[in-house]
Amino acid sequence: MPAPLPPLSLSLQFARFAEAAEHRAALPRHKVARWIRHALGEEVQHAEITVRIVDTEEGQALNRDYRQKDYATNVLTFDYSSAPVVMADLVLCAPVVAREAEELGKPLAEHYAHLLVHGTLHAQGWDHETGEEEAEAMEAQEIAILAGLGLDDPYAER
Repeated sequence: MPAPLPPLSLSLQFARFAEAAEHRAALPRHKVARWIRHALGEEVQHAEITVRIVDTEEGQALNRDYRQKDYATNVLTFDYSSAPVVMADLVLCAPVVAREAEELGKPLAEHYAHLLVHGTLHAQGWDHETGEEEAEAMEAQEIAILAGLGLDDPYAER
């Protein structure tokens, strides 16, 4: 029998932008919580995570101010503490996520699931930018988590 999933305190926020209703519909709270909880490692006893869905302007400003990269990216992770209590903010840029989902031919919700798993792994110290071995390990972890959620391998199209 698998270990029980850790408790999660979730704040789900949507900035005001034209397509917010479409993104809100793709992100019901119970699904967001499920995706995040499945991405939490065995050593996590509790998680406090804020998920904020933003427009291009806010996403670009955050990426520029915190990563010195002047463009909007799909997901930003701000991690404040790791196991046993994970505390983090996950900021997803709705227009970027929507564009990527369309380019990949995937439902918007499925792409959000992948990015929330990806961001939750970052919040626990996983990093794909430190080397090829770490990137492959993180991708393998994402694939396994998403498979456990009944979702396809997000990297299969490569």
